[in-house]
Amino acid sequence: MGSQPDFTDEEKASESNRLLSAASIPPPKSLGESGPPVALEVAYESSDKLFVDDFDYDSETPPPFSWRKLWRFTGPGFLMSIAFLDPGNLEGDLQAGAIAGYSLLWLLLWATIMGLLIQLLSARVGVATGKHLAELCREEYPPWAGFLLWVMAELALIGADIQEVIGSAIAIQILSHGVLPLWAGVVITASDCFIFLFLENYGVRKLEAVFAVLIGTMALSFAWMFGDAKPSGRELIIGVLVPKLSSKTIRQAVGVVGCVIMPHNVFLHSALVQSRKVDQNKKGQVQEALNYYSIESALALLVSFVINLFLTTVFAKGFYGTEQASNIGLVNAGQYLEEKYGGGVLPILYIWGIGLLSAGQSSTITGTYAGQFIMGGFLDLRLKKWLRALITRSFAIVPTMIVALLFNTSEATLDVLNEWLNVLQSIQIPFALIPLLTLVSKEHLMGSFRVSPILEVCEIQ
Repeated sequence: MGSQPDFTDEEKASESNRLLSAASIPPPKSLGESGPPVALEVAYESSDKLFVDDFDYDSETPPPFSWRKLWRFTGPGFLMSIAFLDPGNLEGDLQAGAIAGYSLLWLLLWATIMGLLIQLLSARVGVATGKHLAELCREEYPPWAGFLLWVMAELALIGADIQEVIGSAIAIQILSHGVLPLWAGVVITASDCFIFLFLENYGVRKLEAVFAVLIGTMALSFAWMFGDAKPSGRELIIGVLVPKLSSKTIRQAVGVVGCVIMPHNVFLHSALVQSRKVDQNKKGQVQEALNYYSIESALALLVSFVINLFLTTVFAKGFYGTEQASNIGLVNAGQYLEEKYGGGVLPILYIWGIGLLSAGQSSTITGTYAGQFIMGGFLDLRLKKWLRALITRSFAIVPTMIVALLFNTSEATLDVLNEWLNVLQSIQIPFALIPLLTLVSKEHLMGSFRVSPILEVCEIQ
């Protein structure tokens, strides 16, 4: 035993006072929070994550496939697939069909496949690291690069949100027989952030169930339209299998790619997969989660591809080669459909309106979700959920309201704006894709789940 140092009474009193003073300093509080501080911004608190049965094991080899486990992992991929079905996609689909006929269906297929590969990498980053892409960009890139990526992500999100909110507003205008103007529809749609917060309080599975209903509504609506239109099966198959592109359809082709591969969706999916409890220190658990998420994402995007295919072929059959083809957009598509295919038992105008409303509402809610992850991850904001949702919603609603007021009486201009917003998404893709490909190849982040160095040249030191 070593001898203890001797302290005088004054030294002991001084040391005691110092320790008491240090202990009395209150810990820093998070912005907007009144409770204890949160160390870091996270996608989901541990208490909010869904526990998957029979998932707590140490083996590096995943157990055999289980339908029950697949069901438990089903959800994030379908929320991610909403971005493949938003009003911007519907705009791209109907214009591609009306102007290019069946000739761009192959591009829709391959854009969806490419989108799936990107989303699988996004899920891989989220599951393997336990962090989403925005968080990793903040940690791995220098401040100036992180700020640039955040600005670009916000611009892409605002562009997508304008389309989504305007799409919902158009649907509300259709279903209200024109009683509600476009700006009123925007105000109604803006309340979706509070609907989102309400649903989120009931757990992630309830939120996912609501999205399943909305996707089902879209599928039913556009399948009904497909049945009414009766497109050519032969031309559909040729369009899917035979690549064809002309100089007259370049803008529509770029729009198809831009509206299918959404930059903000790359950030979103890496966060959504963290809604299930996975121990990143257990290789077998990570691998099994990736396996189930891959299956689920593929199924979700197969559904989205079929829905987009329905819509494109309906407009290809009805309007390709006609004088109206270049004038069709989200605003007047319902009227053109009714003139072409008639009313029927349930007028096709209202079927279109229901499908468009489902697309708009579901995508605006996921846009709110994505906005929270993007802003919170890049800026490390620790805010209350309602405050963070309100801030991220305002980023999109303010410019959307301006658009609604300016273009309320100009249908043609609004449709052109929507088309160019799809092109904007194409331009923004590299600002999400390059960080994703760079980070997924970093061994210190991904460990054994890294992919081969894809874009090391793009790493910013």
